[in-house]
Amino acid sequence: MRRLNDTIKHLNALRAGQNIIPTGASRLTELSDFGSNPGALRAFCHVPASLGENAALVVVMHGCTQDAAAYDRGSGWSQLADEQGFAVLFPEQRRANNANLCFNWFNRDDTRRDAGEALSIRQMVAAMIATYRLDPARVFVTGLSAGGAMTSVMLATYPEVFAGGAIIAGLPYGTAESIPQALDRMRAQGGPSGAALGVLVTAASAHTGRWPSISIWHGTSDMTVSPANAALVLEQWRRLHGVAESPCETGAVEGHTHRLWRDTAGREVIEEYRIAGLGHGTPLSTSGSDACGVPGPYMLEAGISSTRHIARFWGLIGTGAARAPSRVREAARIEDSQPDKADTGPGVGRIIEDALRAAGLMR
Repeated sequence: MRRLNDTIKHLNALRAGQNIIPTGASRLTELSDFGSNPGALRAFCHVPASLGENAALVVVMHGCTQDAAAYDRGSGWSQLADEQGFAVLFPEQRRANNANLCFNWFNRDDTRRDAGEALSIRQMVAAMIATYRLDPARVFVTGLSAGGAMTSVMLATYPEVFAGGAIIAGLPYGTAESIPQALDRMRAQGGPSGAALGVLVTAASAHTGRWPSISIWHGTSDMTVSPANAALVLEQWRRLHGVAESPCETGAVEGHTHRLWRDTAGREVIEEYRIAGLGHGTPLSTSGSDACGVPGPYMLEAGISSTRHIARFWGLIGTGAARAPSRVREAARIEDSQPDKADTGPGVGRIIEDALRAAGLMR
């Protein structure tokens, strides 16, 4: 474990970047009254005007020192939502919870099923599905850095809720329970390995169905979260999906290494991108036909749009409000406790509350 002064040094380094968040008008609307919110988070969303019934939902989580609006501007998720006809939800951390605006992925009280920040995010998802008549079989989650680590939390604690996840410069689930441990794990120091990584996820819920598909992204020159963490995330989910160590396919996508794993049924369950020379941040492509997002702190031009490629992996590009391809829908098993779709209009607050109660998320 690192010394206390080393921990303080790294926290101060994070704080130094807090005042360089890009500016601009937000495209997001705040979502309120989504449940008991034990994690005291805020929630923002973007719903395209052309949204139809049974559209997909993408949950997007920012990194440390960022907020929902800044991450949306940088990543371009709401832009893509307008193009393809799905809804986006942005949980947002409060400084009262974490001075650096990091999601508390290393705090046991926030990373257990039905508790803390994890439950708050689950309640947001239930409210979005009920309010906008979204498809509960097509809910996905992604995030950068601490948001990537919190993505691991949501996939582990609520695997029946998510059809897929994408972890960008993040960490595996359950490997840290304090700030000093978190900083060690960010450098890939200490923590469990091998079979123990998969057990951490299976112990997080009573899930017995299929596991979410996983897209893993990491820059090879990341000095904040060691690229070795990508290998640990891969190992955690490789064991859950029961796939071999060697990928089914290895190749280059827009100049970057891409590896793909399929399960015995032929479903694409894990993919990994190693972005050559990239530091700590979300890979962007800001020119050409795949242009999406705006460069800024931790939003890095890489000649490849992680946002678009992740959406393609999930079957969201080109599908609009229609049902996703069967391989994506088959990757999710939604339990009977999922909230039913409900009409919007008068009484929306009551409808949301009824859905939350039906899902066991509100008394």
